[in-house]
Order: sequence, then structure tokens, then C-alpha cells
Amino acid sequence: MTTTHADLAHAREALSSLPRDERLAGRTAIVTGSSSGLGEAIAHVLAASGAHVVVHGRDAGRADDVAHAIAEAGGRADVVVADLAASPEATRDFARRATEALDGRVDVLVNNAGIFPVGPTYELHDDAVQALLATNVRVPHDLVGALAPDMVARGSGAIVNVTSWMRSVGTPGVGLYPATKAALDHLTKAWAAELGPSGVRVNAVAPGATLTPGNADALTVLDAMTAGSPAGRPGRPVEIAHAVRFLASDEASYVHGATIDVDGGIVAARV
Repeated sequence: MTTTHADLAHAREALSSLPRDERLAGRTAIVTGSSSGLGEAIAHVLAASGAHVVVHGRDAGRADDVAHAIAEAGGRADVVVADLAASPEATRDFARRATEALDGRVDVLVNNAGIFPVGPTYELHDDAVQALLATNVRVPHDLVGALAPDMVARGSGAIVNVTSWMRSVGTPGVGLYPATKAALDHLTKAWAAELGPSGVRVNAVAPGATLTPGNADALTVLDAMTAGSPAGRPGRPVEIAHAVRFLASDEASYVHGATIDVDGGIVAARV
């Protein structure tokens, strides 16, 4: 199967015609890194199920476009712009502003924002190392620290971390990125143990190689990477978003500390 830019366009178009339901009606959600790609799909899917969503990004124009598209489809979304990796103070300020945009209550936190610099370990620049650790590990940690206390006080809430299939395998030229996702995978379990007894569920979704605007220039790489998997193709953002919605909803009321692999079988099986 050959992936084309038309497949990317179709994946984007699918977000405008999502079936609507009420499984998250009355809930509020923050989705970090939701001005494009996987986070955009997650924001659309949560909103299509009735959640009031905060769309986050560093580019106000792109975030506004996503929020507008959600509203056009009948959902509710607000935009909160922030560079979360800038400092712990910036992360906590974002948490405060996002909570205000959601009328003082956050029911769902989706830690989706992440960066993916690649290259041999000895060529990875100090700035890239710092950015990876800040964006992929510190930011989720600080957001949970800022937002979980109110969830605990209410006795309810759901946190969904977006990790990666790469956390499970060693890959040349991509050392630190999977390590950050493995760290987030462990934090998922630790937070489930820490927060679960208070009614806050913490779980994760591990996407496989997924077709997004960010990797549109690497279609042949995506095809080669997924050719030997059972699915035989890259994932679509909406497919990962559906798993996030499940974990955020009451349908997953007995799911704690789990990581759901939504990767077309790329880790578990070869054909």
C-alpha cells in the first residue's frame, strides 16, 4: 500500500464529518499540542462527543483555525496559546488560563504535545536535548502537578498521556525521543497509583507511525516502517483519537495505569 498526500487530505476532511454523541457531555478537556496533527484530531473527537475543549498551541492563528472548525461542526472550543517548554512558570500559567477558559473546571487532561528531533546521539545538540526533556517529560509532569489537585478534591477526572510505539524498541538514530516516551509511560503507572484511589484515572495511548502534516514529507519512510505490520499502513490521527476518547470516557471506568497500543500491530506482530 502506497500512502499519498491525498490520504493526508482525506484524514483532515474526516474531522469535519465526525458522528456526534453525548458521552462526554458536560465535561471539559485540555488537549496540549492540538493546533495540528494528532492533537487536532483528539480535540475534534472529544468535542464531537460533547466536551468543551481547550485547543492549545504556540501559533494563535493555527489554534484559532482548529477551534473555529470545531465550532463549525457544532462543538465548543476555546484557544489558549502558550510555549509550555519555556519554563515551569509558563506551564503553570497555561494551566491557570486554560482552567479559567473552561469555567474553572478541568475534567480531562490530554498530554499530547511532544517534539521529535532525530539523529545520532553524538550529533544531538544540547538545545534539542533540553527541549525534548522539557516538552515530553517536564511539561506533562508540571501540568499534572497543577491540575490533578482539583480533580482529587472533586473525586473525579481523567488524564491521558500520548506516548509512542517507539518506547518499546531500540531504534538507531532515535535514542532520546523514545526514552522520553518511556518515561511518560512509567509516569502513567505512577500517577495511576498515586491518583487512582482518589477517583482520578490515568492511562496512556501509544500511537504507531501515524500520518500527520508534520511527517507529510516522509511518506515513503512511513510506508516502509509499517509495511511489515498487520495493518500494513500508517495510522490516521482519528484512529488514535478514538482510543483517547475511550480512556477519557466512563466506558473506561475500570481502566487504570494502562497503555493502549494503537499502532497497527507494529510492535506486537510481523507479517
